[in-house]
Amino acid sequence: MRTILAALLLSPLLLAQQDVRTQTLANGMKVIVQEDHAIPNVAMYFFYKVGSRNEHPGATGVSHFFEHMMFNGAKKYGPKEFDRTMEMNGGSNNAYTSNDVTVYTDWFPSSALELMFDMEADRIRDLAFDPKMIESERGVVYSERRSSVDNSNGGMLSELAAAAAFEAHPYHWPVLGWPSDIESWTMEDLKSHWSMGYAPNNCVMVIVGDVRFDQVLALSRKYLEPIPRREPPPPVRTKEPEQLGERRVTLSKPAQLPIQIFLYHVPDAKNPDMPVLDVISTILSQGQSSRLYKRLVDSQLALSAGGGVGDALDPTLFRFSIAPRSGVDPAATEKALFEELARLQSEPVPDAELRKAKNQMLADLYRRRKTIETRANLLGSYEVFRGDYAKLFTADQEIEAVTAEAIQRVAQKYFTSKNRTVATLIPEKPEVKQ
Repeated sequence: MRTILAALLLSPLLLAQQDVRTQTLANGMKVIVQEDHAIPNVAMYFFYKVGSRNEHPGATGVSHFFEHMMFNGAKKYGPKEFDRTMEMNGGSNNAYTSNDVTVYTDWFPSSALELMFDMEADRIRDLAFDPKMIESERGVVYSERRSSVDNSNGGMLSELAAAAAFEAHPYHWPVLGWPSDIESWTMEDLKSHWSMGYAPNNCVMVIVGDVRFDQVLALSRKYLEPIPRREPPPPVRTKEPEQLGERRVTLSKPAQLPIQIFLYHVPDAKNPDMPVLDVISTILSQGQSSRLYKRLVDSQLALSAGGGVGDALDPTLFRFSIAPRSGVDPAATEKALFEELARLQSEPVPDAELRKAKNQMLADLYRRRKTIETRANLLGSYEVFRGDYAKLFTADQEIEAVTAEAIQRVAQKYFTSKNRTVATLIPEKPEVKQ
């Protein structure tokens, strides 16, 4: 494994930090470009620093709504024209929304580069707010919520758990929004959120692929720089108070099996403890040799068990999920998880196990850095969440620096009983009608 990793590390493609060039346009949009001429394709990512944390009660879910609306027509390219035009030119696209960001992704042949600048500028500058299209998309978003939350045991429990773990911070409400808010967004709500969220000075554009930096900069100045800067979202001032005792919530509904979610408060993505928490996640959850798999799945206590933490601008949650097997008391799987966390706190991770976890993480990191799509996403994520895209190229050093002592310290700091929220789905037997 070490030989393979060493070879990957020496690859010119992976040692390409010096090939990344940046420029901030006059309107405040940051442009990050990495040339890669291996294939005649381009990955273009727009990271808008607006998500559910920038919403307010009564208008939750609007960030996710615009993930949909941005494909529904602007001044030059009408409804559905964005997708049709891109597909006619050999490209494809997607988008995602989180608590912190809304990201739009375009993949296309390099011959379509100027066309993509034209289309992106059109919807950033002149998105249409057609009432009929808004109502149509409101229905689509509501349908998505019904399928992924209201009619999903796991989705419903996840929403309940997060709402219990966060009392004050806007991570309390779901990215998809509360049902009553989806029903009642006003035109003023939508226009106000779009104006602040889609300000060019609130955006990082990342382009990786068969381009030249000077070419990208010229097109950026032609199509994007004329879009005026606007007031970005105001800072999120609310900080979640320290949790001073375990919280428990239950969801009782018809279901075949129980589900368990355990949430622990942890820091934001910039905190130096985050690489340690990522290593802990790998030790506990990565693969069939991981501790939770062996303790819970191999022992026939659970169908699945795992945990981890994602990037966040504000202090977030480390989440464990367990699906107990039929006939297994959830108390048994809970006890097993807590014992594994206590083991992390009391016993140093053996050198061989720590080395295996680091090798897994390094292999995954290098694998994701190989393609233009995942590299563009990583560059944007590191820029937004860690404050500097260049940290992507030292991530391997952060992984290697994690010690067994640091794992013990971090486990003792965060995986405490008073710092956790436990959410359990308790299956109900459906009523039998006489």
